[in-house]
Amino acid sequence: MLTIDSIASLRKIVGQWRGQGESVGFVPTMGNLHEGHLKLVEEAKKHIDRVVVSIFVNPLQFGPTEDFSAYPRTPSEDASMLGICGVDLLYLPATNEIYPEGLEGGVYVEVPNISDELCGFFRPGHFRGVATIVCKLLNQVQPDLAVFGQKDYQQLMVIQRLVSGLNMPVKIMSVPTVRELDGLAKSSRNVYLSEDERPNAAMIFKSLNLAADRLNSGSRDFDLIVEEQTTFLTRLGFRVDYFSIRNPDNLQLSHESERRFVILVAAHLGRARLIDNLCCPSG
Repeated sequence: MLTIDSIASLRKIVGQWRGQGESVGFVPTMGNLHEGHLKLVEEAKKHIDRVVVSIFVNPLQFGPTEDFSAYPRTPSEDASMLGICGVDLLYLPATNEIYPEGLEGGVYVEVPNISDELCGFFRPGHFRGVATIVCKLLNQVQPDLAVFGQKDYQQLMVIQRLVSGLNMPVKIMSVPTVRELDGLAKSSRNVYLSEDERPNAAMIFKSLNLAADRLNSGSRDFDLIVEEQTTFLTRLGFRVDYFSIRNPDNLQLSHESERRFVILVAAHLGRARLIDNLCCPSG
């Protein structure tokens, strides 16, 4: 596995692959890798000749009171895992390589409307940071395929809208959420959970399944379902940002006539902010 830190080196290597007629896949990450990230790499390798993985903790998507400084960073362990997985190129850019004009005076990318609700409401500016870094990285790597996880469902939709809206020649592939045995979605921020909090954290997935059971049984009282599950989580010690039932194609609030839903939740447990979602019916 090659490891580089500059755009110039990245473009030179990718250009060589292109010259050999090889296709390029891309998995952007913020590091502290786990099985969920490795699943993205595994899926990319099924469809593509060469795989690039980036590790960059993007300051632009963290709010002023969020965990940018404390975000877990494990570069040596990450590199070892990626090498074992058969990644071709690890891209480790510094902040001034990504943002040479600085964070305050640079060019930003925004995806309106879909970025303003749910996590966008509780984390103002977050999706502007996501859209900006993803746009930059896609322009730098210029992959045929980029792979993202479904755990960050709203982020996935923002990226799909970004690529479509800017006519970028890259296919976006989504991969189902990878979970622990008890259902907790794998996340780099799970390390924030204390030993006592960890068993309770799985209840966030249980709440999604309880809501899905209600929808599958024919209930369309969305407000009641949301109230029930918000209360359920609050009693378990969560501080709920939102529990919401949406259209899976556009994230608009669901209507009674619809038959497909995505249930989304974001809730704090101790230091950890956990997000998860479940499509209903599944599949």
